[in-house]
Amino acid sequence: MKNRALFGTTFAKGFGKAWLFGGFLFLYLPMVTLMIFSFNHSRLASKWGGFSLEWYRKLADDTEIINGLWLSLKIAVTSATGSVILGTMAAFTLVKYRRFRGRTFFSGMVNAPLVMPEVIQGLSLLLMLVAIQRAIGFPERGMFTIWLGHLMIGMSYAAVVVQSRLTELNPQLEEAAMDLGARPWQVFTLVTFPMITQSLISAWLLTFSLSLDDVVASAFLSGPGATTMPLVIFSRARLGLDPSVNAVATVMIVIVAICVALASIWVARAERRRAAEISAAARDDS
Repeated sequence: MKNRALFGTTFAKGFGKAWLFGGFLFLYLPMVTLMIFSFNHSRLASKWGGFSLEWYRKLADDTEIINGLWLSLKIAVTSATGSVILGTMAAFTLVKYRRFRGRTFFSGMVNAPLVMPEVIQGLSLLLMLVAIQRAIGFPERGMFTIWLGHLMIGMSYAAVVVQSRLTELNPQLEEAAMDLGARPWQVFTLVTFPMITQSLISAWLLTFSLSLDDVVASAFLSGPGATTMPLVIFSRARLGLDPSVNAVATVMIVIVAICVALASIWVARAERRRAAEISAAARDDS
């Protein structure tokens, strides 16, 4: 019986590791393949023609992709920042104020973009903006309208991430700070904010990634002279992908990977620092 139980435990661990490895392989092998073929000298994706930096050199001269990448980065950074700010405000409203008139409606509106097809969101926002433009002459379709669409979608994701963290916080910590004379803004900056920093970073990275690779909403809301990089790639894919697309995709993967790595290092250090402070405070009290 013991041998059978030991065999079952060993098999379960091995199967779990194999399943995890297979999942990571399924997720990341296509990206690794893309990065490898970005250095391929041949124009054929199925044939290796030797190592070359030719496509990166051509990428430097491809103003359409460079402008699209720069526009995508600007929109992604600004929309992610705005999404975190608005999402945090919405999450605080839903968590801290359990009862107020219209709470159910407000919660539904915050979560609606999560389940509503993006094509419906993009089309409805386009129709609204066109009506506003005809009435007052603003806004023209371009970077601002794309930013609005990404902000609307990203705010919902940020609200869910921050709300899940706020529900786990011990309210007695904030109550203790107020009993000691801290004002509401001081309670937020000195007590609440440090405890939700990780969720804010996670929400920012999530909304940044969603904005950076968005195609549907951007297709509806873009205008002349404002074409994001995913739209450039999508338009070229219908005519046959140029290997320079592999190069720009590799650049994007590297940028996102660096951002995630830096954020993870910062969060880990902050968590260790906080744990050390808690341990030091516990020793002082004892």
